[in-house]
Amino acid sequence: MRAVSDDVPLLSDLMPWAVGPLRLGRGWVMGPDAVALKARWKALAEGGSEAERSALFRPTRARTLHSSVSQLPGQPSSTERLARGLGPCPEPVRVLHGPYDQQWLLPDHRLIDVARPELWRVADGRQLFAATQPRLPGPPGPALVFSALLPDGHAPAGRPGRIHPLYRRPGGAEPNLAPGLLDHLADRLEQPVAAADFLAWAAAAARHSPAGCAVPLTGRPDVWAEGVELGRRVLWLHTRGARDGERPRMPGGRRPYVRAAPPSAVPPGALSYDAEGEALLLGEGRIAPVPAAAWEFHAGGARVVESWFASRTDPAEPGTLAAVRPAGWPREWTSELLELVTVVALLAELEPRRARLGERIDAGPRLGAAGLRGAGVLPAPESARRPASVLDHHEEGPEGQFALV
Repeated sequence: MRAVSDDVPLLSDLMPWAVGPLRLGRGWVMGPDAVALKARWKALAEGGSEAERSALFRPTRARTLHSSVSQLPGQPSSTERLARGLGPCPEPVRVLHGPYDQQWLLPDHRLIDVARPELWRVADGRQLFAATQPRLPGPPGPALVFSALLPDGHAPAGRPGRIHPLYRRPGGAEPNLAPGLLDHLADRLEQPVAAADFLAWAAAAARHSPAGCAVPLTGRPDVWAEGVELGRRVLWLHTRGARDGERPRMPGGRRPYVRAAPPSAVPPGALSYDAEGEALLLGEGRIAPVPAAAWEFHAGGARVVESWFASRTDPAEPGTLAAVRPAGWPREWTSELLELVTVVALLAELEPRRARLGERIDAGPRLGAAGLRGAGVLPAPESARRPASVLDHHEEGPEGQFALV
């Protein structure tokens, strides 16, 4: 791991508005299968007496069947107390669980302990999120992961990170950057710098540091251009082509295929890797070719592919809503696994380029934190660390009331 100077600015200073991870309070509201989530809702609605439904719900201090809460921004779910009736099941939405696992979530504020409404308020087709990752012993993994989907901020191991939206308002308005940063970079690099350029640079250059996620800034226009180009590729892989519609694919001859279909039921612990055959094994199922770098790719303190598999096969407590699952191994999961393997394999191929970029940045000149403070860019004002108000945004408050935020 490259040493990081005290003068390297931190992401938390450059992108000052950050939000903590979602805290669901109950695992059954999220899962890899949308149909199973709807079945869990139905099971809760038909759960018998209020005491029996409460046991299924898994109440916490933050949420019970009697909690009165506002609507999640952008979601049409009811705000009536669950004890009076659940109503129709909210349509599950796609979210990013942990660093790379795309799952489904029931977007109902009555179900989630800490849903972070301020993130939902700015999550739209223009938004991108950066989520910091823990610094852990062993394979470090990326310091940042990125998503066009709302991320939950979960880390498989270690302390969850914080979520930094690129924009503070819907519609890609008001970049979440220290005031004056883009102008300062444009002046020093003698070229226009947009918010999306900065995020691409961070995707290529961000590093772990004892103080948090560090983002070294170069003073060389050619190094900046190299980093932005590389970072755009990283962002495209992390977001799986969400902005341009082109999904990541390995080149022909190296593209992973299903050589033997997974069995109808894949048990826990059935995932393994055949290094000699470059194959991922799911019981009797076989996917190849899968490069070793994809199998060994770590993020958040764990192998990405193993974490993805465990979240779909680890046993749940019998009789709970979390135990309501698909009867077998859905075909869609195999397709998702193929895409995940492709993404992490292509990301692993970029690591040598990221290392060379780091060396060029370290060779200087660099724009350090001290220089940013001298230019008045840092520290960012406290107002930049708080969510922006959206004055024309109407949202339903508890029990059908309306709020203006």
